[in-house]
Amino acid sequence: MKLKILLISILMLFFAGCTQETQNSLSRSLQNWTGTNGVLDIYAGNKLVHKFIQIDKLSTAKGTTDGGSRPYRYGYGIDDLNLNGKKDAGEKKVYFEFSDYSTSYVFYEHN
Repeated sequence: MKLKILLISILMLFFAGCTQETQNSLSRSLQNWTGTNGVLDIYAGNKLVHKFIQIDKLSTAKGTTDGGSRPYRYGYGIDDLNLNGKKDAGEKKVYFEFSDYSTSYVFYEHN
């Protein structure tokens, strides 16, 4: 029990000494590691045309040689074919990509 209290105290001191930017980065890393229950809605105009559910995270593509950000995002999620927000029979986990420039989308966490 004392070891647990000591470890928590050390972590609190570590986070207190970090800049806000570093704390935010660590928080995002922890959130990515623990996962979220994300939903990605894709629109054509004002009409919902595709939905992915149970997404752990969206990632921004990086260049292989230069490490620069690419203009698309990608992730893994359940392809919600009937747009009801639930995993039904026949709906499987898939890899997906979408453009930051031409895709109208909303990404949010489903509680």
